[in-house]
Amino acid sequence: MNYSRPSPRYKPVSLFVTCIIDMIYPQTGVSVVEILEHLGVEVRFPQSQTCCGQPAYNSGFQDDARKVAKQFLRAFEDADVIVAPSGSCASMVAHYYPELFKDDPEWSERANWAASITWEFTEYLVDGLGISDIGAALPPTKVAFHDACHGLRLLNLKSQARDLAAGIDGVTVSELPNAHQCCGFGGLFSVKMPQISGAMLDDKISGIESSDADVFLTGDCSCMTQINGGLSRKGNPQRTIHIADLLAQGLHHDEKSGETGNA
Repeated sequence: MNYSRPSPRYKPVSLFVTCIIDMIYPQTGVSVVEILEHLGVEVRFPQSQTCCGQPAYNSGFQDDARKVAKQFLRAFEDADVIVAPSGSCASMVAHYYPELFKDDPEWSERANWAASITWEFTEYLVDGLGISDIGAALPPTKVAFHDACHGLRLLNLKSQARDLAAGIDGVTVSELPNAHQCCGFGGLFSVKMPQISGAMLDDKISGIESSDADVFLTGDCSCMTQINGGLSRKGNPQRTIHIADLLAQGLHHDEKSGETGNA
């Protein structure tokens, strides 16, 4: 059974923080909560959440992926809306859970329901709530984006994050010459094919080095890790940050300036 996608407005959000944010970038998770609460959204955090099962699924271990996905579905069984600050993890739930459980009548309905209420963070704000200006402000800043593969190709995420960045007073958006190209991470791809992964990363870094942007943004911390690792090894001080962290910085700057943001 496929569910139509219900509106997420006026409903509490259950945050799926994702593994990499939980373990490596907890401040990004904090940024997401700050932004949602700033907009008056009630945020819940199911304590029993774990991985979405994507690493196992992408490696061909579907039985193992189903075990992990069932734990996800149990953890979020009471959710009204699920929001994840990752196009990769959001697309796993929204696109691959129905496929993963298509031959399992007991879990198929639950998987389709979870898929219908799962939103990537920027998608939720712009497409779900209709908000692109959260009332943030920064000193004059030029930003450019790396479009993470899963978000771009499975969830059609591109304009949403740019609209949010452009909505920050003082921020202008420019384009990387290779914004849409893969950074070479691809989860286990970077481990199994490191030379190809490294060559793809070099192309991405060349695009960053040719840009006049002050800040480089993405919506997936896995890509951020890959790109920043490459920049660090080259001795380049530039770094990529998550769009949620830039938005949260804009809120804090706004608070320090004594202004009140409008959602």
